[in-house]
Amino acid sequence: MKTIAVLGAGTMGNGIAHVFAQKGYKVHLIDIVQESLDKALATIAKNLDRMVVKEQIDEQEKAATLSKVYTFTNLKEGVKNVDLVIEAATENEAIKKSIFKDLDTFCEKNTILATNTSSISITELGNITSRPENVIGMHFMNPVPLMELIEVIKGRLTSPDVVKAIMELSIKLKKIPVEVNDFPGFVANRILMPMINEAIEALNDGVSGVTEIDTVMKLGMAHPMGPLQLADFIGLDVCLSILNVMHKGFNNPKYAPCPLLIDMVKAGRLGIKSGEGFYDYTNSKKAENVSSHFN
Repeated sequence: MKTIAVLGAGTMGNGIAHVFAQKGYKVHLIDIVQESLDKALATIAKNLDRMVVKEQIDEQEKAATLSKVYTFTNLKEGVKNVDLVIEAATENEAIKKSIFKDLDTFCEKNTILATNTSSISITELGNITSRPENVIGMHFMNPVPLMELIEVIKGRLTSPDVVKAIMELSIKLKKIPVEVNDFPGFVANRILMPMINEAIEALNDGVSGVTEIDTVMKLGMAHPMGPLQLADFIGLDVCLSILNVMHKGFNNPKYAPCPLLIDMVKAGRLGIKSGEGFYDYTNSKKAENVSSHFN
């Protein structure tokens, strides 16, 4: 593989583009909004600057990485003659299915179609296309340049050759791929999201406060970040979406999202991305507890 298309210039998309470009791949970064692409390039440059300061790379490698990223607002042009497309759009099943229909139309028949989804069925996305054997999940972790894990999710019809190719590609990126079967939430979020949801339930029940719950999990369980702060970091809307997919997929009430989470998303309190979630991020010096707004 030489040319990779990344669809979506948000946090995950620009991180994926960064990693591929730094390893020498030509990257087509695609988004329907030019402003999002400009912001993505600026973010990549800023993250590369941090690496220069830490002496992890030099200015020449920074320039070489940025020169590998090409931006497109037209999907058909962006996926022309690419070897792999990684879809990193919003975590919405209808949107992703629409994208995969278009990708199936515009991409060459041998192009592998991957998705960075954190919960949605790879098999269902594959069935939207005429090439389910070429559809696979590549679930990167955030922040992509720093986190080593990639969940490689095979749909029921994903070709073993495609799985092998993506596992080998992940290793070339200096990541650690783990092969996973296609179940709602896969491994990472099937375990993580119920924990986050239970932390929100504990808050909603008045067991303890935001900072206290996070402190117990950090000091008592050696987690680097408490579950409520992590939820803010992921995005409360994303957490809600994943829990809804799991609740529907397993038809099990244990995955039902906490009413407090639903209310916070309705109120636009989405975490870091909106400036306020379980903590207040409008003050850059310190994230402050804002749980009293909701309980």
